[in-house]
Amino acid sequence: MSVKICVLGSGSGGNCTLVATERTRLLVDAGFSFREIQQRLRKIGEDPGRVDAVLITHEHSDHVAGLPTLARKLKKPIFVTPLTESRLDWGEAEPVIEKFHAGQRWSIGDIQIDSFTIPHDAVDPVAFCFRAEGMKLGVVTDLGYVPESVKQQVRGCQLLVLESNHDLDMLKVGPYPWFVKQRVMSRVGHLSNHAVSEFLGADYDRSSQVLVLAHLSEQNNHPEIARLTASQALRAAGAHGTRLVLAEQRHPTEIFQF
Repeated sequence: MSVKICVLGSGSGGNCTLVATERTRLLVDAGFSFREIQQRLRKIGEDPGRVDAVLITHEHSDHVAGLPTLARKLKKPIFVTPLTESRLDWGEAEPVIEKFHAGQRWSIGDIQIDSFTIPHDAVDPVAFCFRAEGMKLGVVTDLGYVPESVKQQVRGCQLLVLESNHDLDMLKVGPYPWFVKQRVMSRVGHLSNHAVSEFLGADYDRSSQVLVLAHLSEQNNHPEIARLTASQALRAAGAHGTRLVLAEQRHPTEIFQF
């Protein structure tokens, strides 16, 4: 028995992650078209029809764009907070909705799920940690800073998917309007490489096996800058056993199996 995770894609163009055991398959978000999600699942050897449920972090389009079609085609439960569900447009779909509140713990199949609030400019944004087969995995993106509550939640993760959205200098001189730059840099925006570095240096679990940097901006970041900043922080913190991986927008990561 094992638990595995694959980031099918991450960025402003769409976000979706698979968390699976032999018995249970979950998707976190559905930010690509249903067709694209199907293609990416098949690319990693997974049957889309075997997905058991979809968990939604918040209502922004890069996390829910494919959700109405997915709900109509697969007819699988969609787990979403009541406030987030109120902001979703289901079109012609008649979704199977399972509502939860941030802070709630529940299980789907043999995967235990912990939900928790994150600081982002959505109506009720959440992130998740998953426990199965004695392993703990975290998926935490779209947050303006890392509060103590989130630091506590992600302790003990063997693998953590964490946003490293932008380089502050690139953002400041980049093409975005100033009001958008202010939003991204705010405490309800997105994590910068520098903020990630500070978290890794002071609060990251040094025994973790894999850190996946996700939701990198294509306009205001560069993979090698994000990689260098994080790797320097890991080394300085003595986390020499942590493998660093960058998620991409256009391709799935490898399948991480524990």
